[in-house]
Amino acid sequence: MPSMRLSPRAVLGGCALIGAAALAAAVVSQHAFGFEPCSWCVLQRLIVLLLILVCAAGALMGTRERPRRWPAWGALPLALSGLGAALWQHSVAAVSADCRLTLADRIIGGLRLADVWPSMFEATARCDEANLPMLGVPYAIWSAVLFLLIAIASALAARFRPNHMFLQS
Repeated sequence: MPSMRLSPRAVLGGCALIGAAALAAAVVSQHAFGFEPCSWCVLQRLIVLLLILVCAAGALMGTRERPRRWPAWGALPLALSGLGAALWQHSVAAVSADCRLTLADRIIGGLRLADVWPSMFEATARCDEANLPMLGVPYAIWSAVLFLLIAIASALAARFRPNHMFLQS
């Protein structure tokens, strides 16, 4: 049976593409369907944007596998922090009416991202309003799944050994 090898380059490129699709879906759902983001949503958007940049950089590196591990290792803490933010949004922030002065609000406000790119980084909803369901599942859970998958994929890419196979068919 022929074997199929999934390289770190493909994994990181896939993570960047999935992240870009998720970010685009969040922005479209905001501007076309009225899903307004809270501070925690905006923080997750920032983390996804950083993940896209790190994973794309790893995918676009040269053909040598060893240097590509650094972006993969860099993506792992970003994905885990995004997972933490999504779970916090779902379990704590979504049951609170006020997002002001939370960690997310301080990070986003301190970086002044809403001044630079308001259509992407302006929090326009309260936390209890922002975790709306999409296809019956709250947005924060979708986000948590995305971050978990990217964390697993980046860990696999970082631990890749050229003589081992990721997948076998």
